[in-house]
Amino acid sequence: MTLPTLALFTGDPAGIGPELVEKMLHNPAWQTHARVILIGQKGSIQVPKDVVWHDWSGLDAPVFERGVANAQNGRYMLDALAAGVDVVMAGQADAFCFAPLNKSALRQGGMTQEDELRWFAEHMHYTGVCGELNVLKDLWTARVTSHVPLNEVSSLLNPEKVADAIRMISQALKASGINQPRVAVCGLNPHNGDNGNYGDEEGRIIAPGVQLAADMGFAADGPFPADTAFVRAIRSPGGYDGVVTMYHDQGQIAMKLMGFEQGVTVHGGLPCPITTPAHGTAYDIAGLGLANPQAMTNAFELAARMATSHRSPQPQPEETLS
Repeated sequence: MTLPTLALFTGDPAGIGPELVEKMLHNPAWQTHARVILIGQKGSIQVPKDVVWHDWSGLDAPVFERGVANAQNGRYMLDALAAGVDVVMAGQADAFCFAPLNKSALRQGGMTQEDELRWFAEHMHYTGVCGELNVLKDLWTARVTSHVPLNEVSSLLNPEKVADAIRMISQALKASGINQPRVAVCGLNPHNGDNGNYGDEEGRIIAPGVQLAADMGFAADGPFPADTAFVRAIRSPGGYDGVVTMYHDQGQIAMKLMGFEQGVTVHGGLPCPITTPAHGTAYDIAGLGLANPQAMTNAFELAARMATSHRSPQPQPEETLS
């Protein structure tokens, strides 16, 4: 089978991204997973001669100050994200993988959306269901709400959104090579609401959402108490491949405790596979040679696996829930 081609961006030039990409590309193992079209500053890192550089507006950008978030590196990152997605959408690459970004810089550079996922969707004129998925080794998580204040979470939940998250993570797991994914769903309240004593979202919203997903052909179990859902996922017989959480930190805390320097974020539901390390830009160690490239490598390898599936004939997408 022909190797897929990945568009690979070096990330925030003020952070550890360029170092991560340089370290990864100097390990010949990457060549067994994919070919690379590299997006970044050509003079900023040393890479093997067989790596192809993409000719884009930032190829010869001036040096950026390390450890500083400002409009200059924010604009550079947005231009690079556009270049990477456009390469994939034009059929020149099969997936996009990028090193860590800084959201503050992105906003200073002109991003008005809540995060880069929503920016990607707008750039691609995509209006369907999408959301961040987090991956640690063989365990995936999706969330029904994401970058919103915690006091708004309950009002943003409904059965359709729960079903959307179950469907999205199930489809992504299948794209990664798991034919019959097992998915667990978290409740929202302490002790799963304790039969309504601590809140009723479990019975009123989440359980109907699980049933709605099953009716669509995406079976899941739950809701389970959130403080035991991950224990079930990694310890119960057979375990679970994915966990759907109701809000950002409900899953992120568990995943980062289990492997902070290994996790990957997948921008799920979009028209093409997009992955990135789950950690940030680490401004405090930028330029010191201390950055661990494991999550970057994991993101690259996962993008390659998903790219292979993306290139295969795909069924027509189902109608998006309103």
